[in-house]
Amino acid sequence: MKIYIETYGCQMNEYDSEIVTTILESRTHEITRDIEDANAILLNTCAIRENAHQRIYGRLGDLSHYKKRDKKLIIGILGCMAQNLKEELLEKRKLVDLVVGPDGYKTLPKMLEEIYGEGATKLSEISLSEKETYSDVIPKRDPNGVNAWIAIMRGCDNFCTFCVVPFTRGRERSRTVENIVEEAKYLVAQGYKQITLLGQNVNSYKDSTTNETFTDLMRAVSEIEGLKRLRFTSPHPKDFPIELLELIAEKDNICNQVQIPLQAGSNRVLEKMNRTYTKEEFLTLIENAKRIIPNVKLSTDVIVGFPTETEEEFLETLEVMEKSQFHTAYMFKYSERKGTPAERMFPDDVSAADKKSRIMRLVEQQQNIQWKLYENEIGMVHEVLIEGISERSEKDFLARTEGNLNVVFPVTEEVKIGDLVKVHIQKASSKTLFGEILPNFANIEKVEV
Repeated sequence: MKIYIETYGCQMNEYDSEIVTTILESRTHEITRDIEDANAILLNTCAIRENAHQRIYGRLGDLSHYKKRDKKLIIGILGCMAQNLKEELLEKRKLVDLVVGPDGYKTLPKMLEEIYGEGATKLSEISLSEKETYSDVIPKRDPNGVNAWIAIMRGCDNFCTFCVVPFTRGRERSRTVENIVEEAKYLVAQGYKQITLLGQNVNSYKDSTTNETFTDLMRAVSEIEGLKRLRFTSPHPKDFPIELLELIAEKDNICNQVQIPLQAGSNRVLEKMNRTYTKEEFLTLIENAKRIIPNVKLSTDVIVGFPTETEEEFLETLEVMEKSQFHTAYMFKYSERKGTPAERMFPDDVSAADKKSRIMRLVEQQQNIQWKLYENEIGMVHEVLIEGISERSEKDFLARTEGNLNVVFPVTEEVKIGDLVKVHIQKASSKTLFGEILPNFANIEKVEV
C-alpha cells in the first residue's frame, strides 16, 4: 500500500511522522511523496490552537475530490487532534476512515490493512498509554539531513489550564539515557551535525532505571564524538536547574540558546494558568541564564487575553518582556480548547477586540526589541550551520547561529548544506541577519561573538 503523510504542528509531530514512516515501512508499506499515487492519506495533526483545527478541516475539504475519484482511498487523522476530537472526526466528517492518537501508531499497519483489504470502516485507536515511548523504534530519516529531533519522553504532568497536551499525549514517561544516546550516535554516524532533544517539559525527564536527570542526559549526549551542535526544547520555568545552565556554559557543542516560556507576566494570571511560578521567579531565571551562559540568546512563548486578564495585567506582560529582552518570541491570542481545565473553569471573557489590540501591541514591542538586538550583531563574526537554501532566493544559503538566529548569505561553490562556516554580519532585520562568508572557512574553531 502506498501512503502519503502530511505533518502539522510542532517538532514532536515531525518526529512522530518519522516514527509512523518507520513502522509502516517495516510492514512493507511504501511512503510516497506523490499524493496522486497514494492509497492512503494520513494527516498528523496538532490541537494546541483553534486555527490548527480549522486548517485540518479545510484540508479535509480539499481532499474530498480524491475520495470521490477513488472510493477505496483511506483518509486518516493522526496525532493530538485525533485524540481530542475522535467522535467529531468519525461521526461528522464522513471523509475520515481512521483516527489514531499519539500512543497508537503501532496499530496503524493492521488497521490500514483491515480497511483497505477487508473493507472495515471507521476504525480508531486513541488509548493513552502509561508506558509507550517508542524506544524500540529508531525513526527513518533523510540520509542527507542536517538537523534531527529525538523525543526523549512522552506526555506531560503539568496540567496548565489552557493546555490540551496532558489529555492528548498522556502522562509523562521517559526513555533511558542509554537508549537515547544510542539513537544520537546512530544519527551522528549518518552525518547529522545537529540534534535537538524534545519533550513537553524536558526538566521533568528522569531515567527510571538509573535516576539520571535531564542534565545528566544532556552531558551524555554532548560527549558523543562528532556531534557539532546539541539543542533542547522545551523546558518549564518552574524547575529549570541551575546545573543545566552551567553545563550549557561548559560544553562547546551545547548551543547557547534557551527557550523559556513566559505565557503571562501577571502573577494572578499565571496562577489561573497553573504555571506554578511567579514573574519574579521567572525574571530571576532569566538573570541567571544571562549571568551564567556567555552570549546566551533567549526565546519565549506568550499568551494574551487569557480569561479574566485585565488591561493592567497585560501591561505587566509587556513589562516582563521588556526586562527579559528575548531574541525570539512566539505570541498568541488565547483560544479556548475543548477538554482543558480552562474551558471548564473560566469564561472566555476577554473580547476579541481586546485580544487583537493586545497581541498587536505585544508584537510591536517585541519587534522593536528584536530590531535592536539583531542590529547589535552587525559587525560580528558568527559560526553558522548551513541548513538549506533561502526560501526567498535560490542564490542565498539559510544558516543558523549557535544562538538560533537565522543568517542569510550568498551561495558559493566552496561550501555546501551541512557545513559550519564563519560569516561576517553586515545587515539585520528583526528576524534575520545578512552577511558574507569569510575566507579560510575550513577546519574552523568555535567563534565567540
